[in-house]
Amino acid sequence: MQRLRIMASHPALAMMALAWLCGVTALSVAGPGWVWALVPLGIGAQLLNEYNLHRFVFHLPPPRRQWAFDLLYRAHYGHHDFPTNTGLFFVPVWVALPMLVGNFLLVWAIAALAGLGDAIWIAVAIVPVGGVAMFMVYEWYHMTAHLNIPKSRLAARVTRLHNQHHFRDFSKWFHVSPGGQVIDRAMGTDIDREALKHQQRIDFIRTLGLRPDDPRLVAARARFAPRFGISGAEVAQAGNVKSP
Repeated sequence: MQRLRIMASHPALAMMALAWLCGVTALSVAGPGWVWALVPLGIGAQLLNEYNLHRFVFHLPPPRRQWAFDLLYRAHYGHHDFPTNTGLFFVPVWVALPMLVGNFLLVWAIAALAGLGDAIWIAVAIVPVGGVAMFMVYEWYHMTAHLNIPKSRLAARVTRLHNQHHFRDFSKWFHVSPGGQVIDRAMGTDIDREALKHQQRIDFIRTLGLRPDDPRLVAARARFAPRFGISGAEVAQAGNVKSP
């Protein structure tokens, strides 16, 4: 129940859950039965989307301009800065909504241009049904990885791999969803057990390679701390993290 309450309190997840429910309802009531077979395509596409968004957007080199830095801080940097803050677990609405709409329009356009019948239903099956379902699975396991609660064997494995991303090497293990580590291995961004034994912790790991007292981080913390209930003591601690 704790996890459900946390997810339900986040606007982006509530919106995505509604999109999934609408998609499933529409497909069940009016969609052709054969398009249900395309739902796994949406699941696979979202696994790729999860990896690419995390690696190539959320881990962009820190911008020099504060407004751009703040956008990435809200989207992801802040989560590395305060990894146990529940408000920073999930992507914001302004990331989730354009992703949903853009992916839907893209799939619809490809199906229509290819001359496929029922292009709209193809897009519904792949994006709000399959893709959003996988998105919610990702957010569930990502949240679970950061909570100090009893975990299943699968959740414990996800947590172990995700902790390597946060506290060993933030340029590795971009995936969180179960099974997604296949993509990390294929892309060369995994860490094998033997290598991990000799891997040194990267300096200032919590802030993605930035010094904890970087002026951009200081400004972003001051801006977002009140919104996410981050105390002054937590901000001070984040700004004084020493190199391991």
